[in-house]
Formats: sequence, C-alpha cells, structure tokens
Amino acid sequence: MSNSTITAISTAPGIGGIAVIRISGSEAISLCDQIFLPKNKSIRLVDQAANTIVFGSVVDNAGETIDDVLVSLFRTPHSFTGEDVVEISCHGSVFIQQQILHLLIEKGCRLAMPGEFTQRAFLNGKMDLAQAEAVADLIASGSAASHRMAMNQMRGGFSNELTSLRTQLLDFVSLVELELDFSEEDVEFADRTQLKELALEIEKHINGLADSFRVGNALKNGIPVALVGETNVGKSTLLNLLLKEEKAIVSDIHGTTRDTIEDIVNVHGISFRFIDTAGIRKTTDTIENIGIERTFKKIEQASIVLWILDCTQLSEHIEWLTEKIEKKAEGKKIIMIFNKIDKITPDEREVLIQLFSQFECERIFISAKNKVNIKELEEALVRAAQIPEIQPGDVVVSNIRHYEALRQALLAIQRVIENMENGLSGDFLSQDIRECMFYLGEITGQISNDEILGNIFGKFCIGK
Repeated sequence: MSNSTITAISTAPGIGGIAVIRISGSEAISLCDQIFLPKNKSIRLVDQAANTIVFGSVVDNAGETIDDVLVSLFRTPHSFTGEDVVEISCHGSVFIQQQILHLLIEKGCRLAMPGEFTQRAFLNGKMDLAQAEAVADLIASGSAASHRMAMNQMRGGFSNELTSLRTQLLDFVSLVELELDFSEEDVEFADRTQLKELALEIEKHINGLADSFRVGNALKNGIPVALVGETNVGKSTLLNLLLKEEKAIVSDIHGTTRDTIEDIVNVHGISFRFIDTAGIRKTTDTIENIGIERTFKKIEQASIVLWILDCTQLSEHIEWLTEKIEKKAEGKKIIMIFNKIDKITPDEREVLIQLFSQFECERIFISAKNKVNIKELEEALVRAAQIPEIQPGDVVVSNIRHYEALRQALLAIQRVIENMENGLSGDFLSQDIRECMFYLGEITGQISNDEILGNIFGKFCIGK
C-alpha cells in the first residue's frame, strides 16, 4: 500500500449547504496545518488530541481566506482508515471545494482513487473485504430493507458466520492431516462419524447462506415486476400512478408503448423494478411485433407479473393471450388486475371472476384513472414478493461475488461428504476441505489479490 497522503471531496458532487474534504495518511494533520489558521491563534492542529473539532479558516498561499471551516481530527489507529484522518467541513460552493483541494495537493497530498479510503481501512485491518463491500451497498441502499441488510453485513454479521465456518473447517483438516503424518502407524485421530456430521452441518450452513441470495439480490436490485396485457388496458396509466410521475406515454392509440420502460419504486420498504411492456395483440406491424416479443422476454425475466385486463371489454383474442401469458409466466407470481372497475356492475365483476377462475392467483379490481384500490395492489405486491423482514443480525447474501464463492465452497464440502461415504483417503479429504476454506476466505479477503481488490474498490465513489 502506498504511504502517500490522499485527499478527496467526500460529499456528493455539486453545490450544497456544506461539503466535506477528507485527508488520510501519515502527513494528513501536518499538511492541513499549513493551510489552516485556527481562530484561537495559540493552538496548532498537530498538537490537538484525537476526536476533536477546531474552528478556523483555510487560507491560500497569499494569506487570503478561502472559507471559514471546521476541522475534525482522527488519529491512528482509531479512525476509519486506521491512519491519521482529517475532515474539513466547508461551505458547499464548488469553487471553495476545488480551491481547498488544490491547496492540499500543492502541499503534498495526492488525489484519492475511487474507494481508496475504504481500501486502506481493509488493508489496515479495520474491516474485512465483505464489510468493505457493505459500505458501498449502504451508500447505494434505496429502501429500508436494503439498508438493514447492508448495515448487518457492515457490522460483521456475515463475516462472523464465515469465520466460524472456517474455524470449524480448520479443526477438521488439522485432524485429517495429522493422520497423514502418522499414516504408517495406522492411527485415526479424526472420528469419521463425527467428521461427517460436522461436514453435513457445514454444508447445511453454506447452502442456507447461498439460498439467501435470492432475497438479498431482490432487495439490493429491486424485484422485477412486468406489467403485461393487451393494448389500451391501462398499463402505462398504472405505471405512472405507481411511479408517481408521467414516465410512460398514455394514449388511446393502440400500440403506443412499443418498447419496455423500467423504473424502481419503494413500496413498504421493498424496492420493485416495474417494467411497462408493449401491449400484446395480434398485429401485422413489424415494429410492434418486435415490442411484443420483448414483452414475452420480460415476462420470463420477471419475478412478479401484473396481468392487466380491461373490465369493460375482453378482446376476441383473450384465449390466445391467456395461453401466451400462462406459458411465459409459469412458476411466477401472477397478480390479475381488472382495471376500470368504476365502469362495471357487481354482477359483471362476478362474471369476470368466474371467467378466470382456473388461475390460482390474487385478483385486484382497480381504477388506475381514479386511483381506486391502489393501496390494495401495493399490499398484494408485497405479499407476492415473499420477502422476509430483515432483523438486526440477520445474514442475507446480496453480492454476486459472495454467492459464487459460496457455491464453490458448497461443491467442495459436498465432495468431502461424498469422499467420506466412499472411504477415500485423508489426502483427498484434506484437499477438498482446504478448497472450501479457500473460497470462504475469498469472501472476507483472507485470500485476495490485487486484481480482485482493484475490481471491488474501483466501483466505489471517489471520497469513500
């Protein structure tokens, strides 16, 4: 790791009430001392205790005041990066931010790379790699559930689980390899029955972590929801209502929506990625048919399908449409939405229910135009998502890198169980146990390389 002192603007780009410029490294405090004049002339930053805030002014080389600021001091090792850290809180003018940044670079700081502050925290042992990745997830969290998930991981819940598993595996392999050292004496240090029970327990644990990825990925990226149906049934109107903005073009002309439109909405703390699709109908229009084919693909990619029908009229192609949607949405949660309820009688409503009674799915009667029963639809979406409530301490995997490593670890421990059942020698067992440990260690960063680290931290924002 470089010994240079780094700096960057840590607040969001642009104008704001305040901005924070972060400096980290062995010379962070002394370099700041060169551009900062405390209001109390008798003190210097280098003499101040850790975790203190000093009020004063940042001045340029000519002695001109750039801004009145607050300077926060954090001393090694009790800081985010594990190094001396200074944070300058100034007014949020872009000009002021850039002037202070240029002064710091002039005095000897280097502009930080994306994620370099967090990378230094990892390299200095302030957090492991899984916790470091959770920092980025926390910044990007767009719902209460994804926030709780990131917080649990950042506080070490996931890491503790993996550490426990690796410790058990280490004890496991130590006994097996001890037998290999005394192979000529035909001794057995490791009870095979107990070892198999332990391996089965570890397999169950790893499998549970891997299976949680479905929930974690949904919370992190949003649950994909496809809005499908014939043309002019109100899909775009409903999408705009759910998004609370005019995202999709609404028109009485058939085939207005010819491509998919996507956006994310937070419903009861869960992110849903709504996909408005082209209306499905029999048509000779080439462009419209391309849009319809894309609709079918989006149905296959979605976790939930909102099938929207016009209460006032069912087309002559309803049987054809029903067959298409039923086939493409097999195995998915379907919510049947009857739109324009304000235009039918209770008896007509019952007829519609009977007509589609073969579908085992939830039915919601709404009026998108008049905003009737929209809350009921949102509640149905939450039920269909089947997302368990994330509690403090719950471990949920949301990172594809972690998931892939867990799958590889699972395969390795399954080979261990299979080899034990087949009575294979300890050297085969040892190899697979260590492979399992390797993949678990990849997640936390106990096993890593520069390429992996560069790929992970390069996706961070500058200043974090």
